[in-house]
Amino acid sequence: MLKKLALLMFLLPALNAFPQGQIDYNTENIPSDLKNRASAVIRNMETTVDMRSPENVTLTVKKAVTILNKNGSNRAALALYYNKSTAIKSIKGIILNAFGMPQGKFSQNDFADESAVSDYSLFEDDRLKRYAPNVSSYPYTVVYEYEIRFKQNLIIPDWYANPYADVAVEKSSYTFICKPEDQVRIKAYNFKGSPEESRSEKGLSRTWKVSNISAFKYEPYAPDPDSYLSYVKVAATQFSYYGHKGNYKNWGELGKWVYDDLLKSQQTLAPATVEEVKNLVKDIESEKDKVRKIYEYVQKKTRYISVQVGIGGFQPFPAMDVQRLSYGDCKALVNYTQSLLKAAGIASDYCVVNAGNLRVGMDPDFASMDQGNHIILCVPLKTDTIWLECTSQDTPFGYLGTFTDGRTVLACTESGGKLLRTPALSTAVNLLERKAVLTLDADGNITGKLQTDLRGSQYDNYNDLVHEPYSEQLKLLKKEYDIDNIDFNNFKLAQKKDDHPVTTETLELNIPNYAPKTNNRVYLIPNVFNKASIIPEVRNRTLPVYINRGYTDVDEVIYNLPQKYAIEAKPDNRVITSAFGSYSFSVKQEGDKLICNRRLVLNNGIYPPEKYAELMRFFSDVNGYDNSKIILKAN
Repeated sequence: MLKKLALLMFLLPALNAFPQGQIDYNTENIPSDLKNRASAVIRNMETTVDMRSPENVTLTVKKAVTILNKNGSNRAALALYYNKSTAIKSIKGIILNAFGMPQGKFSQNDFADESAVSDYSLFEDDRLKRYAPNVSSYPYTVVYEYEIRFKQNLIIPDWYANPYADVAVEKSSYTFICKPEDQVRIKAYNFKGSPEESRSEKGLSRTWKVSNISAFKYEPYAPDPDSYLSYVKVAATQFSYYGHKGNYKNWGELGKWVYDDLLKSQQTLAPATVEEVKNLVKDIESEKDKVRKIYEYVQKKTRYISVQVGIGGFQPFPAMDVQRLSYGDCKALVNYTQSLLKAAGIASDYCVVNAGNLRVGMDPDFASMDQGNHIILCVPLKTDTIWLECTSQDTPFGYLGTFTDGRTVLACTESGGKLLRTPALSTAVNLLERKAVLTLDADGNITGKLQTDLRGSQYDNYNDLVHEPYSEQLKLLKKEYDIDNIDFNNFKLAQKKDDHPVTTETLELNIPNYAPKTNNRVYLIPNVFNKASIIPEVRNRTLPVYINRGYTDVDEVIYNLPQKYAIEAKPDNRVITSAFGSYSFSVKQEGDKLICNRRLVLNNGIYPPEKYAELMRFFSDVNGYDNSKIILKAN
């Protein structure tokens, strides 16, 4: 993954601060409405970014936060990252009791200093200073002040008015200072009003202020927090970063700089490698098949290792090094694959993406270097566009998965940056199809076989199991199905990695005493494997209802019934439709067989807050039918 730039400590404003003795921090002074739903209250926070020059940007933070209870303890912690381009100049602070009286103080010497290298990283130059007050009596207040100097201005610290649901804010401000002649682009998101401006011959100051922001409760099916939190982003037109200089005002110019300054020089291959690539594809006519062959070559030859060095982790190390070492991070592996394709005469685009489960893309109206955290490769052919995830040795050719599907990305090309859209995995494509043939005996025991095919986003459902030993797979499978007394035999996972990849699960199962028996009746829940959960009630919802990714589940369970047993009572067949999707459920007996069919379709989308009650009813109805019983009686 791309470096998170000083690991984005400036995106965590809840970890900042310092003493301001003239302010009374008695907790009794906190307005009662700010204590509602809050575990902590930011009493006062002043964040100042002073861009004195492209190589000298200073972040100063003063913050007082009152911790109301144990749940807010982590909001008192301070963690600051530093590296060769980021220096912590000073840290100091005090701890106050509930009445605002000093109980202790701390300085930089009290901070633990440790490596910030992640377990999967081979090279990384970040370190971390960490401090957490050891206080067990609540409420108490921590007051911080610290200063950090950045030797670059490609990434300017953002400001979030309040990033945490359980934190309220009395007062907070963000001030950005630069020279009057400096060209900067600024965008305030979800912010009401305008910044205060102050201009002099030496500097131009802009200040955003907020006050009396209440804590808010977590709401299920909430959208990306950036869609409703207030924050400010700043980008300088002229920048310097690890000795590299450039300028950009838009995505086209930024993508051009990335290609010219970071990529072009890293794509040279040894003549022997070029010849090897040409021989690899010489007998292949289709361009798509050539791309597939080279992608499979990369998968077999290389492995992913994070390498977070080289102008702050933005520049891949050379393609020749990947060829020699057979490893690299996302940048290096994409650059290497792109270089191999170029050797075969096939053009491709190095693409920066914001990867993660939530589908968050680049802001089309505001270009900045900090909006991506991963690299993928786009191969535009005459009749098709192929997207490649180059960090995985197992991902099917042309399959992105939920990590990078359906979002806007930046393609960095020789002619400039372009915003592209990765293909989205649709509700119909994200398909689970399960068929089970089971035998129910007169004592309520079940045995049988099951097969499940998983496509689209559900192709990855068994990623945690696929490479585990068989004994471990069986343990994890019991958690997956979560059915009392269930046991498995002959479990197999097969993955078909063609243009429409499928994961197929086959197994034999045994569930003793699944269906309770009383006298000559058996009480059976026929939908044994796939039950929807009830979602919690939310009163006075404020956020839109966001379904990030839709899916379709189709289940058929066929029971071989014990002799002379027939349905005495069963729920009516049911079809439910709503704005969110649909559900159908049916049970019928055909001779000595009982057939249960279930189909659930959930559509992705954004809906008004008041629609949440309808979504809650939808899942409640589905859950009721999923758990409905039938009564079988012996004749």
